[in-house]
Amino acid sequence: MNIGIMDFLATSALLFAIGFFGILVRRNTLVVYMCLELMLNAVTIALVAFSRYNGTMDGNVFVFFIITVAAAEVAVGLAIIVALFRRRHTIQLPQLNLLKH
Repeated sequence: MNIGIMDFLATSALLFAIGFFGILVRRNTLVVYMCLELMLNAVTIALVAFSRYNGTMDGNVFVFFIITVAAAEVAVGLAIIVALFRRRHTIQLPQLNLLKH
């Protein structure tokens, strides 16, 4: 069985679509954050697929930096969500719109 680039790109597109749909539909901050991470992982899968298809290591090196930045993003994002929960006692997005005032 030979797995081609189209299989990887189809998987990447499906994961990206699930993440995008989750961002549009969900109202929980943690779920929206997980959907954003899912979209980021879909892009990394596509980068690795293109890198493998071209026979270079460029995409793999770029993915390494993406994973490094994503780890820092998770720490900062979860800290912001915890701070919002402590201040507002909710993580639902409609109630967090009150921060504008």
